[in-house]
Amino acid sequence: MSDTPLFGTDGVRGVANVDLTADLAYGLARAAGDGRTGSVVIGRDTRRSGQMLAAAVQAGFNASGFDTTDAGIIPVGGVSHLIGTLGADFGVMVSASHNPAADNGIKFFGPGGAKLDDVREAAIEARFRHGEPWTEVRGAQVGINLEADDAVDRYVNHLIAQADHSLSGIDVVLDCAHGAAVRAAPWLFDLAGATVEAICVEPTGMNINDGCGAVHPEGLAERADGRIGLAFDGDADRLIAVDEDGRVCNGDVVMAILARHMRQHQELPGDAVVTTVMANLGFRIAMRGLGIDVVETAVGDRYVFEAMRKIGAGLGGEQSGHVLLRDHATGDGLLTGLRLLEVVANTGAPLRELRRVMIEFPQVLRNVRVRVKERLDDADSVWSAVEMMEKRLGEDGRVLVRASGTESLVRVMVEARESHEAAAVADELVSVVRTQLGGE
Repeated sequence: MSDTPLFGTDGVRGVANVDLTADLAYGLARAAGDGRTGSVVIGRDTRRSGQMLAAAVQAGFNASGFDTTDAGIIPVGGVSHLIGTLGADFGVMVSASHNPAADNGIKFFGPGGAKLDDVREAAIEARFRHGEPWTEVRGAQVGINLEADDAVDRYVNHLIAQADHSLSGIDVVLDCAHGAAVRAAPWLFDLAGATVEAICVEPTGMNINDGCGAVHPEGLAERADGRIGLAFDGDADRLIAVDEDGRVCNGDVVMAILARHMRQHQELPGDAVVTTVMANLGFRIAMRGLGIDVVETAVGDRYVFEAMRKIGAGLGGEQSGHVLLRDHATGDGLLTGLRLLEVVANTGAPLRELRRVMIEFPQVLRNVRVRVKERLDDADSVWSAVEMMEKRLGEDGRVLVRASGTESLVRVMVEARESHEAAAVADELVSVVRTQLGGE
């Protein structure tokens, strides 16, 4: 077995039945539950491989003495909610989120519905690699699997119970990415009072995220036609919006709208938001103008959640569309979409106007494939070039160079007031990275 860590920034992920096999899924579940008893909630998205991997996860937990509850196809927010309401010890979402259909993944959640932190994931991986022989479980100690046919119903009812405003009079187009939101999202927004058209709600098992959803909002933008669009990804933890003119509102824009509204209504604890190093410079400038502090974390919504919990923040998220709200343990695209449309309903302002809370700086992102990304920290010429470019841009731009958490890539991101300036700086930095780290 390779020594490469199994857990990345968002669980274990890879090509189904190649990198992520049923044996691996079984072993990870067995390692997570070994030596204890309890219960687990398991959900999945619509990928063809999802049934196989969910069954393997169920078997692994049952073999370690845990009972499992099969929630079926459900958004990841539903898994998180059911963990809390059922008092489960674990939750698992079988999904590769925004990845193509051939991939799949396993995300572990702990009590209360939050993703496991690095320490607990490392402990599971260590037991998986070195923990056999497993604790012996036999007879009545073996866990059983229960079907939760009402899982989506309970989740949608939970969300609608939190709605503060009717969405009557709002026309919305939902792009469900042929993924986990195909049933829950149209139902939720219809119950909330909106006029709903749902697209990409015919999963085949192999068309999830295929030219649609949060990673491909351009198709939704073409259909806006004076309506608001909401796009989810495969497991529906992301939300990307489209305004009435067909302009995309990414996670930064959505957070800026929510932050201003929450602060105006004294619902933003500490007047602070948590975001990652990838947040647009325009977001930071907008928050400064509103008197809102910005706390920055590494990329990954679980790091955002940990920082929110530490400082007591009520809002956090990522540019990619992961938005976390107070008292919710994980990103939930459906909840985020509901809250965004409630701002529209409460203010009476169209989304095209609300988005003006921030001006997005042109952002250029280059991915440089390198031989050894771990050498980046010691690449003096790269950091000298970064320092020089930061001085060149001054307060009108920003540079970020970091190693990918999942691939042999160095990511170069540059923001500037003019797109041509951002592109020129990015190209110069890419050249230095390739020279120093043997890029392709």
